[in-house]
Amino acid sequence: MTQDYRATAQKIVDIVGKDNIISATHCQTRLRFVLKDRSASDDKALEQLDLVKGVFFNGGQYQIILGTGIVNKVYNEIENIGIKSVSKAEQKEYLKENETGMKKVMRILSEIFIPIVPVIAATGLFLGLKGVLFNDTFLHLFGASVSDIPQSLQQITSVITDTVFGFLPALIVWSTFKAFKATPVIGIVIGLMLVSPILPNAYAVANPASGVKAIMAFGFIPVVGAQGSVLSAIAAGIIGAKIELFLRKKMPNVLDVIFTPFVTMLVTFLIMILGIGPVLHTVENGMVGVVEWLVTLPFGVGGFAIGVAYPLMVIIGIHHTLTMVETSLLANTGFNALITICAMYGFANVGSCLAFSMRSKNQKVKSTAIGAMLSQLFGVSEPVLFGLLIRWNLKPLLCVLFTSGLGGAVLSAFHIQSNSYGLAVIPSFLMYIYSAHQFIVYAVVAAGSVALCFVLTSIFAIPDEVLVPESIIAAEIEEAKTEVRDLKDEVVFSPISGQVLDLTSVNDPVFSSEMMGKGAAILPAEGRVYAPADGTLSLVAETGHAYGIETRDGGEILIHIGIDTVSLGGKHFDVKVHAAQQVKKGDLLGTFDIAGIKSEQLDPTVMVIVTNTLNYSSIKTIPSFRQTVGVGEQLLALNTAE
Repeated sequence: MTQDYRATAQKIVDIVGKDNIISATHCQTRLRFVLKDRSASDDKALEQLDLVKGVFFNGGQYQIILGTGIVNKVYNEIENIGIKSVSKAEQKEYLKENETGMKKVMRILSEIFIPIVPVIAATGLFLGLKGVLFNDTFLHLFGASVSDIPQSLQQITSVITDTVFGFLPALIVWSTFKAFKATPVIGIVIGLMLVSPILPNAYAVANPASGVKAIMAFGFIPVVGAQGSVLSAIAAGIIGAKIELFLRKKMPNVLDVIFTPFVTMLVTFLIMILGIGPVLHTVENGMVGVVEWLVTLPFGVGGFAIGVAYPLMVIIGIHHTLTMVETSLLANTGFNALITICAMYGFANVGSCLAFSMRSKNQKVKSTAIGAMLSQLFGVSEPVLFGLLIRWNLKPLLCVLFTSGLGGAVLSAFHIQSNSYGLAVIPSFLMYIYSAHQFIVYAVVAAGSVALCFVLTSIFAIPDEVLVPESIIAAEIEEAKTEVRDLKDEVVFSPISGQVLDLTSVNDPVFSSEMMGKGAAILPAEGRVYAPADGTLSLVAETGHAYGIETRDGGEILIHIGIDTVSLGGKHFDVKVHAAQQVKKGDLLGTFDIAGIKSEQLDPTVMVIVTNTLNYSSIKTIPSFRQTVGVGEQLLALNTAE
């Protein structure tokens, strides 16, 4: 079937609005627009176009999924229409430079906290295990008690459980310097100064019984350490980074190496200790107090409000700001009731996905629901949001909001709170093992939230259009099959070595919803990618993050290295082949730096997609999920027989 790419491009521009498009670029699967007004574009109208597989908005970009090969042709026609085109790197920089208000705050906070979330989550697990192992009730099962544990062992255990929160400001200042492209080692030294044992400990000063008093600078300015002060650490990081970047531009080269760090550390420390620090610590205590007040309101009223508000914050992308409050709660109280309440949103999503997967007669919707649920089980909610909740109408979302709010209300009424953050849905139970009561109540409410949202969604929110098979989908399948020439059963071999993952679990709605086709994902063990079969390279991305191959038996395979790695503009990638080149199974296509990709805060997971999925009766992953696969080992079985 001949496609009119010019007509499709014109329709896309007409629907989005030519004057509404600030810039356009593309990756291997989708068009990426920066728009003046995202709401001015009609998503439904775009999804009705023959070549459009889906539409979603993420990271300031309006993304239209077309597929490998098609996107290049449509993009060329869009350029001919006169739309301003830019490179991926240029568009990314434009988005960052033009961020304002809450979006900019959200991005900065995200860049600061993402690197330190794993160690805080790990510390929470340490604390949970300590709470179990150093518990008299547990030890009595073995005829022992806490008093039998040697003091030396208790001290060593405290090193493991207390270090992160004891030096939390140092970690935050380091991460803030890194986010602002300043020198991280200067940041960590400033952070260590703020919590130096030479200064009076902030916790001890706050406790009158300790007898510890603040140092009075100049006779009237109280000087204490910044233990537990997240806001002070962020402020120190921003101020210090800005000072350093300014000095780097002004300082003569011969003085830069020594005097820039000297001035940066001195000025930042004095500003924080003698001025901003005490004020911000007071503000932060007020924020913590507000959250504690909310979650202790009678009948769970505050928990209900938080539970309803959190999904809405996720939709508009400001939920990352809560990480700062959660960190403050943990640092100041040792517990985090906020994530406990917000977690019910994830369990409600699971219930919604179950309802769609069980009631839908549309196989595409059923597949999307199952894939979205698997992603949500490990904390990734975007596929549920964009693939189900806000795709048709508000009813599924309203069911989730009510369930999330009710679950939050019950948890706050029972005073349930975690000892960490960073773990969602299935892994989240690990944050409550420190107390049998906390764990049991959390588990019961979580299961109840899944069940309630399943029932509500099944009864009130399943749209009529997914309750019967769509004839248009069947027609597309038949049309695709009539176009197949010399298609044979074949096996696609693994292009890399690593751990096999379920494609529906990856953190990108385009791949996890299988819009591009079925396949598998691999967490790479080494940065070398090889041809998975004999054939012709139909695509070799200049950026090195994607390769397409048309196999001799008719398969069309896309190898996509990493998620959103197109934004790197080729950094950390080295291409060894060119488009239209004939390759044999096992030929080296290119290399990539896994550590470098991770250092850019990007996911290096590799997706292997069969983009002509509709031409096959079944596509099966041969290894079991979580199994390790080597280069050249069997990965996917492509079958044509019914």
